[in-house]
Amino acid sequence: MKQSNLFLPTLREVPTEAEIVSHQLMVRAGLIRQLVSGVYTYLPLGHRVLRKVQQIVREEMDRAGAQEISMPAIQPAELWQETGRWDAYGPELMRLKDRHSRDFVLGPTHEEVVTGLVRDNLNTYKKLPINLYQIQTKYRDEVRPRFGVIRSREFIMKDAYSFDTSRDGLDVSYQSMYDAYSRIFSRAGLKYRAVEADAGAIGGKGTHEFMALSDIGEDTIAYCTSCDYAANLEKAEVVYRQGAEKQEAAGGMEKVPTPDVKTIEQLMNHFHMEARQFIKALVFKADDRFVVALVRGDHELNDIKLKNVFDANVLTMASEAEMNELGIPIGFVGPFQLPDTIEVVADFAVQDMTGAVAGANEKDYHYKNVTPGKDFAIKTYTDLRNIVEGDECPRCGGHIAFARGIEVGHVFKLGTRYSEKMGAKFLDVNGKEQPMVMGCYGIGVSRTVAACVEQNNDENGIIWPWTLAPYQIHVVPVNVKNDEQRQLAESLYEQLLAEGYEVLLDDRAERAGVKFKDADLIGLPIRITVGGKAAEEIVEVKVRKTGEALEIQTSELPERIKALSVSLQA
Repeated sequence: MKQSNLFLPTLREVPTEAEIVSHQLMVRAGLIRQLVSGVYTYLPLGHRVLRKVQQIVREEMDRAGAQEISMPAIQPAELWQETGRWDAYGPELMRLKDRHSRDFVLGPTHEEVVTGLVRDNLNTYKKLPINLYQIQTKYRDEVRPRFGVIRSREFIMKDAYSFDTSRDGLDVSYQSMYDAYSRIFSRAGLKYRAVEADAGAIGGKGTHEFMALSDIGEDTIAYCTSCDYAANLEKAEVVYRQGAEKQEAAGGMEKVPTPDVKTIEQLMNHFHMEARQFIKALVFKADDRFVVALVRGDHELNDIKLKNVFDANVLTMASEAEMNELGIPIGFVGPFQLPDTIEVVADFAVQDMTGAVAGANEKDYHYKNVTPGKDFAIKTYTDLRNIVEGDECPRCGGHIAFARGIEVGHVFKLGTRYSEKMGAKFLDVNGKEQPMVMGCYGIGVSRTVAACVEQNNDENGIIWPWTLAPYQIHVVPVNVKNDEQRQLAESLYEQLLAEGYEVLLDDRAERAGVKFKDADLIGLPIRITVGGKAAEEIVEVKVRKTGEALEIQTSELPERIKALSVSLQA
């Protein structure tokens, strides 16, 4: 491609709306342009990178035995109502009506559509297992689109769905996709980790997220410094070791006035006690019932774990109006005198507390010298808190550390969650109907591009890995008005194209400084500069990743470029 013909609007200044490096560079390097918040146009360079990611994905999905299809983005509400997700998915679901006032959604995912497809067309074990995938634009009405294409309202995703006859079969399909994802992200040049995660709105049991390591990642990864355990913060297990036998506080439980003392910090100042000596009580609504969760004052409640305790579709903090209706004063909630309809659960650490302070469920009052098990009873103790750095690893007993990551892939074991609700059944070898056992597997294609830029850049611009680079080689004549430079550059361009390389020729009548700045900004792996030694057929070859620059005779160029391309793909 000749750069004079390429639609490549580069920018020198950092866009004001771009918060992170990948967003800044993708705009400055002319890969994307925003239409409205969270919605982007991919310009030629950006589109080429998207195609590179898609090609890797297709090759590895096909290698794993999956079959590509294309499903509609517009989905009828009836399918979502069959599974209950029409109401449960929440405001991120983009809903619309047609001219007949019939409800539809713009698909954020395709579990319902693919389950209906297989239900209506496969009914025997002889046709299973099967794995169907697509690469398609998805839609989610993000409350706060940010970070460019990392969290957007319209995005490109690869989603796959496996159908098996048994849980054992699902395990095989799941492992096949896990391995395929590992190959995909390795080929894309990403530094990543596969971590245990929660299934969220998709549902199912057993899931891993593939996280591209990055300091700007919105997700926290808890990992062991001694073994390969890694989990999303919302999923990371906290090891509970029962403490020594509790010693009851002297004097017993006592009700004390605490006017306008509500927060843990205020309580610490009021009682001159550490945060770990307070019982923090939080009121939630789990679907249609209210629950109270107790954690130690120095711990943070993990609402995903709480949601899973009650197997709730939706978990929200109780509103002020709901608290007033329940007769529970905000800031003074505790495990005392609660309505009988409210179930109380507590984190494991709470049961070891003695001489604690807890809300009295009466405005401006707390109890001190509280001992769980003696002064109040809890039916269920479970893991409810976020893991913290330094905690014990649940696998090997080592220590937990934290990292940040961008989720680029997610694999789920759905089981029969969708097939039972939608009647996706097959006849087994004995002629008996059984629900199909499903898995689903997603890759954020557009997000993978941004994650790659986030991991591969310097102060001058993007540093593309060979496999994703929009072009592999950048030929830059310093002065196109110089006949020797122009002719040699064009000759090398044609030669490299004939050898199968993807080449960009900067044939613009621009100053050398402008060309070099643009070359560093768009970051192609190899730059060949044709300058003052063109008459001697000597050019400079520079590797963008390392900054290494060599003067090479053009007769040696094919061999040297081949060697460099091999090393850059290693």
